[in-house]
Amino acid sequence: MASSADLTPGNPESGSSPDPARRGRVRLRRAAVMAVPAVGALAGLAILTAQGALGVNFYISGMPFTVTAKSLDGTGFEQFGALDNMADGSPNAGDTGGQVLVVTSAIKKATLDSLCQSVDLGGTNLLIKAGSGSSKVQATDLTTDSTLLTGDASFNNIEIGNDASTLSKAGVKGPIGVFGQQSDTVHIDNLRQTNYKTTAATFTLPGLRLSFSDSGC
Repeated sequence: MASSADLTPGNPESGSSPDPARRGRVRLRRAAVMAVPAVGALAGLAILTAQGALGVNFYISGMPFTVTAKSLDGTGFEQFGALDNMADGSPNAGDTGGQVLVVTSAIKKATLDSLCQSVDLGGTNLLIKAGSGSSKVQATDLTTDSTLLTGDASFNNIEIGNDASTLSKAGVKGPIGVFGQQSDTVHIDNLRQTNYKTTAATFTLPGLRLSFSDSGC
């Protein structure tokens, strides 16, 4: 997950400076993080999750994956903008400079009906399904970083426009000066996300099935 340190381009210990074009891209992404809108609340769309604890930090692969669910019910919801970083020299970096602008969401406790997750491996998809029976998927401190999300959402006691560093509903604090929102509860029907990262303190997947498929979620 992206801490404030992740928003700093380059590595001062590497002994080399990033080229001007990359520095320009990084500046633009840093500026965009400050203004990422909470489209989930404003447009009736919402995000599944966010960075559960800012201490849980890792380089993303740069390969997006799809997550869908018939419904999500969450207690303690937060959302803010962030940057995810790929490992130096990642073949998936392309012209991004190794960074992806994301919307980070966090849910303290979540229940998901009919969870599906898929990643395109190039010609085939790794497919994971769970929670389609009477027992649903359960997660605590569930977090994801997303670039796309759709669904039909409703919130209870929502606050829009918080500084991300002051969020308190899910126990996650984002970078200071970044736009954020939070609510006591969130409900989403027909959830669909494009994610680059997910973390959770606990993740219970009843009826787990992993397979390869010609099609994703």
